Amino acid sequence: MIIKNAKVFTEGCEFVTKDIFIKDGIFVDSLCENTSEEVIDGEGLYAIPGLIDIHLHGAMGYDFCDGTNEATEIIAKFEASQGVTAFTPATLTLDEEELYNICKESRTYENAQGSEFLGIHLEGPFLSPGKKGAHAEKFLKKPDVNVFNRLNEASGEKIKIVTIAPDLEGAMEFIEELKDKTILSLGHSASNYDTAVKAFEKGACHVTHLYNAMAPMLHRDPGIIGAAADTENCYVELISDGIHCHPNIVRSTFKLFGDDHIILISDSMRATGMTDGTYTLGGLVVTVVGSLATLTDGTIAGSATSLMNCLRKAVSFGVPLESAVKCATMNPAKEIGVFDAMGSITSGKKANLVLLDKNLNISDVYINGHKYYSK
Repeated sequence: MIIKNAKVFTEGCEFVTKDIFIKDGIFVDSLCENTSEEVIDGEGLYAIPGLIDIHLHGAMGYDFCDGTNEATEIIAKFEASQGVTAFTPATLTLDEEELYNICKESRTYENAQGSEFLGIHLEGPFLSPGKKGAHAEKFLKKPDVNVFNRLNEASGEKIKIVTIAPDLEGAMEFIEELKDKTILSLGHSASNYDTAVKAFEKGACHVTHLYNAMAPMLHRDPGIIGAAADTENCYVELISDGIHCHPNIVRSTFKLFGDDHIILISDSMRATGMTDGTYTLGGLVVTVVGSLATLTDGTIAGSATSLMNCLRKAVSFGVPLESAVKCATMNPAKEIGVFDAMGSITSGKKANLVLLDKNLNISDVYINGHKYYSK
């Protein structure tokens, strides 16, 4: 297959008008002139790598924590239709046995169709009660390496990210022991700056949905946010939907951290792709109006939007398109260790890409070189 004359996003983070060559589901440098290949006209279209969402919960009425392969596959199909070609769904804070069964079931999941399942983001249960957000307080636990190991073993060692509140008893020991086994992400925490710095020094390298469910950045105590800005090897997740963060904060975050350290996420819940109404998240009742999802007390409970929409929103807020694409493709691929296989339109990598029109609407989605979706 040849896609001709598209504006191709490169690893240099710029758009270059050129042709894309695909063979056997892989990007290649060229194809023999005498081969009979399908030719796609990409004139006037942006070609970007397939998006990678490393923090979402569900879509189309299903949640990863439903604990079935059917739920995961329906989520995967929806995500693929939205230009997300790989994902790591997140758990909620549930009873340990329920989490165990969810992890065990994920071990048997095989990507039949849709977005590629890359592993699990264990968002609960090691969270601070004061910053629990939409997580059930009765199931929260102090950081426990044995609990993590049990869940990780059940999943076939598919837990890619663990969110942990560094202000909890035992957090530093947890981070130090597991830093070479998974990505330790600070979040759902009232941690001050000094505690967060210590956690990063111990081996944490990630922040779960920056600003949300954490102490604010104050001029005398910048908290996790300031500590992350001072940490060179840290990635921060950002929900740029205009609801979780004001447009000014989205722009300011790119100025503070730079596009080398930001990962755009959706944090989408089961109402994504559905009509307004009442849904559940981890057993809690959630009301959804548009892209806003809230608990009965008004707490924001995830989102009802896609990563592609968050990318568009970021651009509409003043973030350069090149930066937004980088933060939804290359950066998440690098963070979870799959950049050798995906995350850029580069020879030798999986041919996952999205064609966008000038208004950033999806024209086509390709997964492993096959057209998955077309408008």
